[in-house]
Amino acid sequence: MPDTEQHLKVLRLLQDNPDITQRQMAQQLGISLGGMNYCLKALVQKGWVKMDNFSRNPNKLKYSYLLTPRGVKAKTVLTA
Repeated sequence: MPDTEQHLKVLRLLQDNPDITQRQMAQQLGISLGGMNYCLKALVQKGWVKMDNFSRNPNKLKYSYLLTPRGVKAKTVLTA
């Protein structure tokens, strides 16, 4: 699947469910966990997604993925 198509699918998924795990995203999109991690890192590097961890949460590995304003704009452009 081309990167732009994959990025669009990830952006849509994150917009609907920011608390989803990387493993759940990978399963829903039918890609490997490593591929999902690579894609998310690329989206964070582009500034389209912000990744926050819950430092006060006892589960330190829990992350929330938020679309940035640039990410929302990119999603709109990719959709068109």
